[in-house]
Amino acid sequence: MSFSGKIKEELAEQYAKARHCNLAELSAIIHMAGGFSDDRRGVCCVHVHTENYTVARKCFTLLTKTFNIGISIAIRRNMTRGSASYDIYAKGEELLAVRKAMVQAVCCKRAYIRGAFIAAGSMSDPDKSYHFEIVCDTRGEAEYLKAMVNSFDMDAKIVARKKTYVVYLKEGSQIVDILNVMEAHVALLELENVRIMKEMRNCVNRKVNCETANINKTVSAAVRQMEDIKYIRDMVGFDKLPEGLKDVALTRLEHPDATLKELGGLLKEPVGKSGVNHRLRKLSEIAVKLRD
Repeated sequence: MSFSGKIKEELAEQYAKARHCNLAELSAIIHMAGGFSDDRRGVCCVHVHTENYTVARKCFTLLTKTFNIGISIAIRRNMTRGSASYDIYAKGEELLAVRKAMVQAVCCKRAYIRGAFIAAGSMSDPDKSYHFEIVCDTRGEAEYLKAMVNSFDMDAKIVARKKTYVVYLKEGSQIVDILNVMEAHVALLELENVRIMKEMRNCVNRKVNCETANINKTVSAAVRQMEDIKYIRDMVGFDKLPEGLKDVALTRLEHPDATLKELGGLLKEPVGKSGVNHRLRKLSEIAVKLRD
């Protein structure tokens, strides 16, 4: 099952205790996957169409838990594709409570976002990328949902995609927050584990890259020092060099792989890293002058 599927399964098992929260969640599902209409007598009707069994089950259960009205469901199976679609129909004056639901309380906003995701949301596999989205049919629905998500201190954005409008989040930390808002706590922990592992891998890679760069830098410097020292030896010899420079030159030739600190400890009169570096620079300057 995809990560999105796991989230929806988890959310589908949750039911708010308060009736107003159930109304908010039901309102989101109907707006995202169906719509309202009136029959000839002006009675409110609801129709929800989905190819996702989880969405159909959640919608049907919310309707039966919240209202004492007749509900019917039509199932169409595509034997060729091995899939099914679900059409849920309900009618009754009570449904006006959903149609006119005012989502203002924080708990109801959580429920609405949860319902919107169940009906029209998806999330990428966090092992590959971070992307959370909910697809809306109209710009108005997208703006409404975006404002609701951003009321929880997030930065959701909208992008037009074909004939729909997508409300999305791309920051890993904000996706963690939205899962918390929807109360998808199992999915949240799984995502956090993935994020921790990714951060650990990135940290290790940064350290390895840094150490590799330092090693390459050290090796390049040592090779250059060896070339300069050998050039001086072959051109004029070491006898005319000051004793300190001669000592460093001979020690470097004997220990080409030694670090500056190690090199300083191997000298007749040991010096620190900065002292060794200073003498090697002097040797390099002498080699440059000889080459010129």
